[in-house]
Amino acid sequence: MYRFLLTPRWWGINLFVVLAIPFCVFMGTWQLGRFEDRLQTHEQAEDRPDPGTRSPAPLDELLPVSTKTSGRPAVTKGTYADQFLVPGRTLDDRDGFYVLDLLRTDSGKALPVVRGWLAGSPGSTDVPAAPSGEVTVTGDLQASENSGTTGVDLSGGLPDGQLGMISAASLVNLVPYDVYDAWVTLPGPEAGGPGSGAGGLKPVPAAAAQGSGLDLKAFQNLGYTCEWFVFGGFVLFMWFRLVRREAEVARDLRLGLAADAD
Repeated sequence: MYRFLLTPRWWGINLFVVLAIPFCVFMGTWQLGRFEDRLQTHEQAEDRPDPGTRSPAPLDELLPVSTKTSGRPAVTKGTYADQFLVPGRTLDDRDGFYVLDLLRTDSGKALPVVRGWLAGSPGSTDVPAAPSGEVTVTGDLQASENSGTTGVDLSGGLPDGQLGMISAASLVNLVPYDVYDAWVTLPGPEAGGPGSGAGGLKPVPAAAAQGSGLDLKAFQNLGYTCEWFVFGGFVLFMWFRLVRREAEVARDLRLGLAADAD
């Protein structure tokens, strides 16, 4: 009854099934591994001490920025140079902008420093000047922003002195010196500078590192895992259905219950 499985047509079907099922299992397992990695990273981030409770480390020891060093307090010395305003940023559900100053370090490279946030829009709000002379800056380390970062403005055409994305790639054509591929946000008011009261700079909380939480991509990996396993089960189910139907046709022909198509 099952000799039809050895025909050329069924050899092709069987080969497809033999290849498709392991492929679906492999892809499903791979996607599950990606989800588990994100889950583990999330758990590690949850167990990590609060950035404010960890002692600062020299900037160069924390670079390049990773999920482990993101949010760590970094300390470096330098002199403030160019200033940029980063519009379209919200804090406590209020619209405003970041005040970003480039700190020229002894190495000659500049570290973008978000000194704080101001309500309103650039040009309509007075911006406190950065401290003069050599200063020691301690801020929470952050990775350069990208197109997927919340608040980033990729439209272009911003006025001079404004910046849509905090990244070395955005700054390289705006300043005549090298820029670190990272930035820091000051966790509190600057010593001797304006406070966080009305009209003063408000600290911008450090954001969690990308890929360190259970974000949409993590659940997409879990969804893809289910899809691949369902595809594998569907292939096997359809193979059994085809075999059963072919066997029933062969049986009916043998019993004379159906006319032979040939």
